[in-house]
Amino acid sequence: MTGSATDQTVTKTAAELSDAEVKKAAHKLLSQVGGSIATYAEACVRCGQCAEACHFYHASGDPKHTPAYKLFPIAKAHKRSVSPLGWLGLAPDVSRNDLAHWEELIFDSCTMCGRCTIVCPMAIDISSIVAATRQAFAKVGLGPPDLRAAAENSRDRGSPLGLTEEALEDRIEWLADDNEIDIPLDKDHAEVLLTVSSIEMMKYPQSIVGMAKLMNATGVDWTFSSEGYESTNFGYLSGRGDIAKTMIERIVHAAEKVGAKTVVIPECGHAFGVMRWSAANIVGRPLPFQVLHITEFLAEMKRQGKLKFKSFDGSITYHDPCQVSRRGGATEEARYLLDGFATDFREMTPTGNRNWCCGGGGGVQAMERAAGLRHKVFQIKMDQVEKTGAETLISSCANCRLTMDESAEHFHWDHKRDSLIELLADHLIEQE
Repeated sequence: MTGSATDQTVTKTAAELSDAEVKKAAHKLLSQVGGSIATYAEACVRCGQCAEACHFYHASGDPKHTPAYKLFPIAKAHKRSVSPLGWLGLAPDVSRNDLAHWEELIFDSCTMCGRCTIVCPMAIDISSIVAATRQAFAKVGLGPPDLRAAAENSRDRGSPLGLTEEALEDRIEWLADDNEIDIPLDKDHAEVLLTVSSIEMMKYPQSIVGMAKLMNATGVDWTFSSEGYESTNFGYLSGRGDIAKTMIERIVHAAEKVGAKTVVIPECGHAFGVMRWSAANIVGRPLPFQVLHITEFLAEMKRQGKLKFKSFDGSITYHDPCQVSRRGGATEEARYLLDGFATDFREMTPTGNRNWCCGGGGGVQAMERAAGLRHKVFQIKMDQVEKTGAETLISSCANCRLTMDESAEHFHWDHKRDSLIELLADHLIEQE
């Protein structure tokens, strides 16, 4: 898992770009304008409804955080290519100042959560436009250095947090021995390939134990693979399409090698979104297996009677990970798992597909320079939780959990926080 020195692009500021690099970024923006993105670039009616739906605007009150403003880079490039003034060379091109101004909006203050789209009268998918725009910035070395480093670490060492193949094997052996549980790795054949998020393995290892315990209880034939284990795709989040493809291909090859019919994504929202909805297009062929989030897989096992749980009597509220619920289509699966298990379940307001983002998705959690704004955004979630009166806040995304834990520490907020998977595993009824 190595990359050559020529694969590395030094992170720059817009002021350091040469004129040729500015033109290169503008050309990349223009190349992204195709299909639905061209339609989106033309469709915005500047109504501003998306502003109130955005957690960054809600937290800051700054007009620049209006989601529609994030259309401007691609819209400007598109206008230059299709307008009469553009044909005459009179329409302004993307400038160095534009790139400097837009960078914070495209990276630091957008989690690609999609909440703006559900209120947009034109149904503009701003998340997809932000993802495309990040590619243009990344092409010339723009973007948060820590986000870029996480992507290159994924390519070169296997994961953004340096979870190498050797470290994966060591940690699985440790967790299996310490918890007296079977955690299969590198089986020759398996019906289900389970992937990991290095956030879980390095920061929340009991989540790995919980997944293994639940998977074993279902009786399915499953395994981890040291050839394709990291599901979190920082290539996609940083705008590095080459790294995004590499990370996906590792999982695809591992699944094909063991003959898996299902690839299960752990508690990670963007990992699920990329693998479920984008992977086939990125690798250029249909995936020979289905992709399920861990909540979807376990919900199906519960429906089949393969999982049963003792009731949890404390009060619980559930945070919907944006890429699992709103953009992932698995809004009800976590609630089905909680049904009959959580005897005092309290929904947030708003909830489900309209729930507020945690503030750390889209790679924002990995950006040190975005921490201040990210903490302000989390105050929205704190308010939601406190209004429910619930004792415990749970979620099914490790990135959300990390975001919430760090912001809770920042504000000295003492509400309990937990993983849905760990909670279920702790209340599993062992069946004969």
